[in-house]
Amino acid sequence: MKFLKAAVAAVLLLIGTASLLSADPASPAARKHWDKKHPRRHQVLHRLHNQKSRIKAKEADGKMTKAEGNKIERQDQTIHQEEKADAAENGGHITKGEQKSLNQQENQTSNEIKNQ
Repeated sequence: MKFLKAAVAAVLLLIGTASLLSADPASPAARKHWDKKHPRRHQVLHRLHNQKSRIKAKEADGKMTKAEGNKIERQDQTIHQEEKADAAENGGHITKGEQKSLNQQENQTSNEIKNQ
């Protein structure tokens, strides 16, 4: 009986400790939500979203073929993957230099959208 009580107490202690760890604001699970709202990440992600909307609008207007739109969207996806990798290396944010590089890449895809 003592063993059973000790085992239950140990399990409850482990559960309590795990819930405290997940509530830690420095834990990856807790950072995931606000990291996307980091000003530099938000700016880059907002531009990617706007470019996707521009592509869809040009496709709908017939000014861009679906194939052309898909090509540019793949470029945007590559930029997004780079942004996510940069953020993962920097504790959930991107540096000013990374933001500049990502914005230069977005400028190139933006020009491709404009020229279609």
